[in-house]
Amino acid sequence: MTSQYEHLFVRDMPIIREGEMSNEGEAAGLEKPTNLGEGFWVQHGDILPESQINMSHIWVKESDHPSHWVNPHVHDYDEVLIWTGSNPDDPRDLGAEIYMEIEGERHIITTSGSVYIPAGTLHCPLGWNRVDRPFRFSALSLSPKYTSHD
Repeated sequence: MTSQYEHLFVRDMPIIREGEMSNEGEAAGLEKPTNLGEGFWVQHGDILPESQINMSHIWVKESDHPSHWVNPHVHDYDEVLIWTGSNPDDPRDLGAEIYMEIEGERHIITTSGSVYIPAGTLHCPLGWNRVDRPFRFSALSLSPKYTSHD
């Protein structure tokens, strides 16, 4: 029997193509950090037209040198950024030191967690000072497609 809900599952997350997230890496004129895995769309309006959110996910691998990853930008929708460590014995330990600015105020992050970014709030730059072990970075946006402006 075929489920009436099967179309709501994303079983093969598409890779984020160059330029789809304009404030990150090469699309923003930055050199892509060498310790980034491939980015994937978990949800996106092109994958699932009924969805009113988009969510991306990427692994950040070990690195002992600082890297700038995302330039400052603003969205017309709310966003939640999420970073999750990979130590099953201590899931709160991020295993990294990342930095992020909100409206020019710098925050240092060393634990698994998230930040809520209200629509219209300038956020980033985002990067890391070090990554001791891989962690997962996700962005959940309350919009079916990713858009931003400086």
